[in-house]
Amino acid sequence: MDEQQVRERAEAVCAAIVAGDVSRMSEDISKELKQNLGEVLALLPLPATEASVESIKHGGAAYVVVVRLVGESEDVRIQTRWKDRGGRPTIVEMSHLSREERADSGETTSGDADVADEEQPA
Repeated sequence: MDEQQVRERAEAVCAAIVAGDVSRMSEDISKELKQNLGEVLALLPLPATEASVESIKHGGAAYVVVVRLVGESEDVRIQTRWKDRGGRPTIVEMSHLSREERADSGETTSGDADVADEEQPA
C-alpha cells in the first residue's frame, strides 16, 4: 500500500459520499466499522455537496488522511486512518477534527466523536 493507492481510494470515498452512495463508500471501510455504520454516517454532513482530500501523512503501519466535507449547513473535517487489509487500503478509524456551521453565526466546534475498529495485537 502506498500513498497514491490511499489517495485514489480516499478520493473514491469522497465521490461516493457526494453521490450519496453509502454502499460504494462502505467498500473502503473495515468490516468492524461496517458493523457500526450508523456511527460512521453520523460523522458525515449528509447530504454532502463537496468532498476533498486535504492531506495524507504516513506514519507507522498506517496513513492518516484528512477529508473536508461540505454539507448544506456545515463544513466538517474528518480524520481517517487507513491500513492494508486484504491487499487494499481500508479505513480502520474515523474521527471529527472540526465542524463549522455554515450559517451566519460563524460558530466553530470541535467534535470529539470517533469510530475505530477493534484491532488485535500483531
